[in-house]
Amino acid sequence: MFLKQTCVYKAVGDCQVRADVYRMPGDVARPAILWLHGGALIFGDRETLSPDQLQRYLRAGYAVIAADYRLAPEVRLEAIVEDLQDAHDWVRVQGPDLFQIDPERVAVIGHSAGGYLALMAGFRVNPRPKALVSFYGYGDIAGDWYSRPDPFYSQQPAVSKEEAYQGVGSSIITGTPFEGSLCEERYRFYVYCRQQGLWPKEVSGHDPSAEPKWFDPFCPLRNVTEDYPPTLLIHGDQDTDVPFQQSVLMAEELAHRGVEHELITMSNRGHVFDLDGDGMGDPAISSLFDQVLAFLEQHGMQ
Repeated sequence: MFLKQTCVYKAVGDCQVRADVYRMPGDVARPAILWLHGGALIFGDRETLSPDQLQRYLRAGYAVIAADYRLAPEVRLEAIVEDLQDAHDWVRVQGPDLFQIDPERVAVIGHSAGGYLALMAGFRVNPRPKALVSFYGYGDIAGDWYSRPDPFYSQQPAVSKEEAYQGVGSSIITGTPFEGSLCEERYRFYVYCRQQGLWPKEVSGHDPSAEPKWFDPFCPLRNVTEDYPPTLLIHGDQDTDVPFQQSVLMAEELAHRGVEHELITMSNRGHVFDLDGDGMGDPAISSLFDQVLAFLEQHGMQ
């Protein structure tokens, strides 16, 4: 049976930002996974970590820290990246005493928007993680795929601006469970952003058409150097939310810079493919996580 503790890793005014820490019993210093949820930086929370994926990590000897972060549009992108940096710092500095982790063995894993944040960790946290794993993440937030009306979302019933903003308030929030009216309202805000091509502007407060250079520090694709951590990219080639090409482009840039990396293409799989169906009961998903664990071990996490 694993142990779980919930911690506040930072506070901003009245807003407390939390993380759930999972580990197996014992005093051994374990390697740590900082896990980041998806939800377009607009919805979702730390509790969306799949129980069977958590079990795979725990059985492999890892401590897992599932961290919330403040959500847009109530805060802007800079604040979200600050939360990423602060969560990583907290794990490394406080983790050895609070939950017995080895600060020299920290990897960052994220899904979708969390995958984007994992890729951001490759150049925005210090010291750099041992390894990164991006499930259907993205390296370019200012490209046409996000800053122009999206064909897939445009096929859905149109969301009006008035309806879209029903789920947006003035109070800072750090998580919305995937089940519930608030998440549904914020998902409609996301659909509105995709239908109008407004996601980068709503999340950052800047227009990529008018200020393309502003986005440079927030696009992993533009910041790969030879010092970038070993990176595993995982993407379904039928993804209708985050284009498969986003991981292809990231893999090409990593190769160009001589960074150790792998791109695993999940054939005929869409977005959040690992959460659909039978989970680890699907042989393809179970095999995929064998590869994830092998990649982490290969790059110094065990």
